Amino acid sequence: MPKIKTNSGAKKRFALTGSGKIKRKHAYKSHILTKKTKKQKRNLTHFGLVSHADSSSVKELLAIK
Repeated sequence: MPKIKTNSGAKKRFALTGSGKIKRKHAYKSHILTKKTKKQKRNLTHFGLVSHADSSSVKELLAIK
């Protein structure tokens, strides 16, 4: 049986933590930044975690069991 390929878009967007959770970047930090406050941009800089409901589908895209 062939191996499952990793989704190339997902491997650029997600990373695994040491404990097995999936890290993600926040949206709305790429353009039109002049109207956003400093506080909003600063808080979008930090990494977030993929929610428990979505983690199984992201793991499937990353070809992780």
